[in-house]
Amino acid sequence: MLNTMITNDVRQTLDQFRRSVDQMFDNFYGQTTPSGSGATGERTWAFSPVLESGWNDQVLNLRAILPGVAEKDINVSVQNNQLVIEGERKAPEGFDKNAFTQLAYGKFYTALTLPSGLDVDRVNCRLRNGILEIQVPILEASKPKQIQIQTGEDRKAIHA
Repeated sequence: MLNTMITNDVRQTLDQFRRSVDQMFDNFYGQTTPSGSGATGERTWAFSPVLESGWNDQVLNLRAILPGVAEKDINVSVQNNQLVIEGERKAPEGFDKNAFTQLAYGKFYTALTLPSGLDVDRVNCRLRNGILEIQVPILEASKPKQIQIQTGEDRKAIHA
């Protein structure tokens, strides 16, 4: 009888721990939201892709890390001086509700406010090896200009 009580206590503790970990991942990666009429809950993951940026005199370079996302599942647009990246990462076939993954699946969205002086009409995007590379050209008027420094002495005229 004592053995059964200890076993049940351990099971309850482990079950409580599992629920706590599940709740932690739900809070970190996304949330469970009702689907359709709200009768059943469907897990929808919301996340923002990791972004990197850098620039030179010609372009602003951005990279979004999107492993496992197909080109057809990504939409890039410029709206109100914001670069918007949205899409969906779909779970691989064969993954069911009992699979373990550290990747978030589902719809993603991120928006980045662009600085002024960029040519948003000529944005170039390329997806390669799970990395979305975006180049936004810098307008000619915004590029750095070299200012020539004059040398010599200033001469003042003396009137007598």
